[in-house]
Amino acid sequence: MTSTLHSDIRSPILRQRFAVTFEYAVAFTRDAFDPANSTLADTMDTMGTDPRPRCLVFVDMGVLAGHPALPDAIAAHFAARDDLPALVAPPRLLPGGEAVKNDPALIGQMHDAILGHGIDRHSYVLAVGGGAFLDAVGLAASTAHRGVRLVRMPTTVLAQNDSGVGVKSAINLNGAKNQIGTFAPPWAVVNDAVFLDSLPQRDRIAGMAEAVKVALIRDGSFFEWLERSADALTLFEADAVAHLIRRCAELHMRQIAEGGDPFEQGSARPLDFGHWAAHKLETLTRSHLRHGEAVAIGIALDTRYSVLAGLLPEGGDLRVAVLLEHLGFRLWHPALTRRDAAGRLQVLAGLEEFREHLGGRLTITLLAGIGRGVEVNAMDAALVESAIGWLSAREAA
Repeated sequence: MTSTLHSDIRSPILRQRFAVTFEYAVAFTRDAFDPANSTLADTMDTMGTDPRPRCLVFVDMGVLAGHPALPDAIAAHFAARDDLPALVAPPRLLPGGEAVKNDPALIGQMHDAILGHGIDRHSYVLAVGGGAFLDAVGLAASTAHRGVRLVRMPTTVLAQNDSGVGVKSAINLNGAKNQIGTFAPPWAVVNDAVFLDSLPQRDRIAGMAEAVKVALIRDGSFFEWLERSADALTLFEADAVAHLIRRCAELHMRQIAEGGDPFEQGSARPLDFGHWAAHKLETLTRSHLRHGEAVAIGIALDTRYSVLAGLLPEGGDLRVAVLLEHLGFRLWHPALTRRDAAGRLQVLAGLEEFREHLGGRLTITLLAGIGRGVEVNAMDAALVESAIGWLSAREAA
C-alpha cells in the first residue's frame, strides 16, 4: 500500500491519497473435490497459521440436480486434507438464480451463519454456484466483519468466464438489477470443469454471450476464433469450451486490472457492452430470459445501432448476429416492442436506469470495429427503434 498526505498550511483541507494492491488467483481444474486434488488448498493460505483458519461453505441448491452427492463430497474433501481450513459445519444449501438475489432476508441468514460460526477475516467463505448465487454470497461475505475471505467456485459457463472472476457483488431491489452491492475482489476463484458436464443445453449456450461481448470490445482475433469454433462450441466440445472460458476470463481480468477504473468510479462500463438493454429485458420478462440470453439480444441491438450511427462498417452487425445465432441464441423477444402508456418503447427506460446505477453522465459502449469498443454519451431513440426493427426482420425471415 502506498499513501500520500497533501498538506498546505494555508488550506483548511487535508487531502489523503492511498492505493491498495489487490491480488487473487483464478485456478482451472477438474474434480476439485477429489481428495487427491490440491487446487482448493493451493488457493487458501493455511500453512503455518495458528489457530487453524475456519471455513463455511454455501452451495447453490440448483447445482444439486446434476451433482446430488456434492455436499458429502465437499465434507469428505475437507476431512481428507490437513492443508485446508477446518470445515465448521456441513455445507449450507440456499436457492440460486435470481431468487437468491431477490430475497434480502437470505443475506441476513448468511450473515448469521458467517458470524455464528466464527468466520473472521482470516477465515474463509466458500461459495459454490452460479453467477447470481456468487453475487449474493459475495455481498454477505464482503459485509460481514467488513469483509471475510471469499473463495468462489463458479458452476456455469457464464460465471466461470465472466462474473465469477470479477470484483463485483450485488442483489436486486424493487425489481431493479444489482441495486445493493459492493466492490470486493475474491480471495480466489476455482473454475472446476466437472460442473459444466451436467449443465442443461440452454445454460451452456447462455454463458457464451459474455465471450462474444468481451471479444467484440477487446480482441478481434478472439472473435475470429469464436467464428471458426462455433460448431465445436455448439456441440460443447471440451477443448473448445475450455479455451473460451479461459480466454474470456483473461480478457475480463485484464480489463479490471488495466482499464483504469476497476471499481467503476467513472461513468464508463465497457464490460457492460450490450447490458443496458439486457438488464431491462430481464426485468420486463421477469427473468424468463436468462442473463446471457438477454445479453446476446443487447449485443446484437447495440451492434446494429453502431452501424446505423456510422461507427461500425456495414456488415459488422450481420457478422455478429450470425455468430450469436450459430451458437444457438434467439435474438428476439416480444418485450422489445412493448410500449408504455405514452407510446414509448419500455426498453428505452433501460438507458436512464443504466445511467442512474452509476450516476454521472450516460456512457454507453458501442463498436468502432470488431475488437474495438468506443464510448458514447447519447443514443438516438429512433435509431434504437430501427435496430429493433432489424432484429424483428431477422426473426421473421
